[in-house]
Amino acid sequence: MNRNRTLALVVALVAIAVLPNFLKSYGVYLMTLFCVYLMATMGLNLTVGYAGQMSLGHAAFFGIGAYHAAILFKLGWPLLAVLPIAGVACFMVGLALGFPALRVQHHYLAFATLGFNVLVYLVMRNEEKLTGGTFGIAGIPRPSLFGYSFDGALPFFYLTFVSVILLALVLWWLLRSPWGRAFAALRDNPIRAESLGINVTAYTLLAFAIGAACAGIGGVYFAALVQFVEPAPFHVAASLTMLLAIIVGGSGRFFGPVIGTVVVVLLPEWLRFMQNWYLAFFGFAVVALMIWLPGGLLSIPERFRKEAAK
Repeated sequence: MNRNRTLALVVALVAIAVLPNFLKSYGVYLMTLFCVYLMATMGLNLTVGYAGQMSLGHAAFFGIGAYHAAILFKLGWPLLAVLPIAGVACFMVGLALGFPALRVQHHYLAFATLGFNVLVYLVMRNEEKLTGGTFGIAGIPRPSLFGYSFDGALPFFYLTFVSVILLALVLWWLLRSPWGRAFAALRDNPIRAESLGINVTAYTLLAFAIGAACAGIGGVYFAALVQFVEPAPFHVAASLTMLLAIIVGGSGRFFGPVIGTVVVVLLPEWLRFMQNWYLAFFGFAVVALMIWLPGGLLSIPERFRKEAAK
């Protein structure tokens, strides 16, 4: 990363950190929700953008993490215990799903993960003894860390903000390790990757499971944010929203999920001044973007360079 990009990143992080101090409670909630969804979309970007595997079931892992957190937080478990439990649980479920699902590719894999999302949603809605069914689980407490409570809106935002930065650093390291280069090789040309000695099945499965674990971690923070968990936020529509964030921002680009999550989480709220027309305008803007910028918003500089070179 060159000096200009590093400076821009630092300025952006400082701006995000300072902005909630000037917002009302709902604004702070939206900024926290942005950080929560960003954890999940960064994991999906690893699966879709880097490993080249289409998934329509990411919201299921998000929900599994959220329900783990809801149950364990109400039992008095600390955050540092809940996070690894939810992450490992989603990682293992991702592995269990991946073994049969990754035998198929592209749109067949998408339908397999779509079916998994529907199955998890039905379990969440019907297993009332465990999940509370459509009544959900209420009264989820905000976590504390080393004796400090994050019950307030601003303290919990900063906890989530720091957590998403730490997760991003882990993924940054992963993608620049030999594992990350193997993921990219799988996306670009699986046959060539296999000829170079890369275990295609193992690395694809690993990318899928790590993406699931990131979604589970995001689910933990989601449960603590809303303090009430029920099945609706984990429907297939949420998986499509997360996938849309990846495509809009730029699939396979590290900062793509950041831009994409801004578009799908914050932009609809900024357009509410249009009243009944804001969702129609949002949908039109997304369709136009996909037509003119299929590589996502982060492909704009690359497109300008190509136009200038003609």
